[in-house]
Amino acid sequence: MAYPEARMRRLRQLESLRALVRETSVEVSDLIYPLFVIEGRAVKSEISAMPGIYQLSPDRLAVEVNEIARLGIPGVILFGIPKSKDEMGTGAYDPRGIVQKAIRVIKKETPDLLVVTDVCLCEYTSHGHCGVIVDGCVDNDRSLPLLAKMAVSHAEAGADMVAPSDMMDGRVRAIRQALDDQGFTQLPILSYAAKYASAFYGPFREAAQSAPQFGDRRSYQMDPPNAREAMREVQLDVDEGADIVMVKPALAYLDVIRQVRDRFDLPVAAYNVSGEYSMLKAAVKNGWLEERRAVTEVLTAIKRAGADVVVTYHAKEFAAWVGNRGSGR
Repeated sequence: MAYPEARMRRLRQLESLRALVRETSVEVSDLIYPLFVIEGRAVKSEISAMPGIYQLSPDRLAVEVNEIARLGIPGVILFGIPKSKDEMGTGAYDPRGIVQKAIRVIKKETPDLLVVTDVCLCEYTSHGHCGVIVDGCVDNDRSLPLLAKMAVSHAEAGADMVAPSDMMDGRVRAIRQALDDQGFTQLPILSYAAKYASAFYGPFREAAQSAPQFGDRRSYQMDPPNAREAMREVQLDVDEGADIVMVKPALAYLDVIRQVRDRFDLPVAAYNVSGEYSMLKAAVKNGWLEERRAVTEVLTAIKRAGADVVVTYHAKEFAAWVGNRGSGR
């Protein structure tokens, strides 16, 4: 059938028709909200490059997580900013560390809120890299026991899922074995399986105070031009025991999300990262974009590419917009 018999506009005339045939929707239940927790008391410090996003001390978490739960957002992912840092990132696996404190606060306040923890040393090392430095380079194999120890400490504090983001080879296997050895056989792993060395992480490094003090992370994070390599990375993490695999960033890598979705049967997550958030916020501030439509379109694109789960700083505002309907339709 062709024009004039076929008229594609027929199903676009009314919002009720558009909603009826809409192929992709974003649900609040698809979203995870990042939280930055910092040592201290009465701290609520806005991140200059990320309007509306804050560093929070543990005593300010109760109000925050109750709001998140009230909005229907199912979970948060925690990033910690310790009081002090050292070469080995010991604050990452300290039972009294900042993330471990935050987990306990959140679980006491909102027991049903899913608590995911970022597992990486970069926020805790004095050099800002994601592993142990030996002779000026990140030593992959010496970093694995520390990452595994960090994951176990999060599990012991009450985390519901751990999310290794360091991009060390073999870290999913090391974490899975350590969790199982300590009796946490039911604790899932959300692996940052295809994490690219992206320019879009800049605002995050301010938020988490995790910028490398020398060099960069291109020796262990993925090279942006590579997509076939991402399939190998994901396959390795699946083989090592990942329960969910993630692509990071999201918007510049929608093609990679689609390839992962088409090739693997595991749930797929995508991280709508800080730079993506900050660009949109800047455009809105300048009156160049309509915020609600732009945010909804971005989240829809990530879902349409194949993501089941979206980690996004827009989660709270999106949930407030859609209200009890819980959908971006």
